[in-house]
Amino acid sequence: MTEDAADPKLRHAVEEARSRLEAGQKDPEPPLARRFGQIGVLGWVIVGPTLAGLALGHWVDGGLNSGITVSAALTMLGAGLGLYLAFRWMHQQ
Repeated sequence: MTEDAADPKLRHAVEEARSRLEAGQKDPEPPLARRFGQIGVLGWVIVGPTLAGLALGHWVDGGLNSGITVSAALTMLGAGLGLYLAFRWMHQQ
């Protein structure tokens, strides 16, 4: 590899490193407590709709005497909704 071919790559690497350093100085790493808070919120975003689907399904199954059919379906639907909401929330953060 010649010196001319390596120079643009090296220049690009230096510019990327500089931009990452500047971005880190502008927006420092959040504290550990905030990270734990985000993990907790993320967990409840998934668990909340799942439990709501389970409760609603249990109530409907009790009224229809259908065993666990509706409970299982609404639990899976709630889990899917929770995962979608968590995915969307993570990309907004």
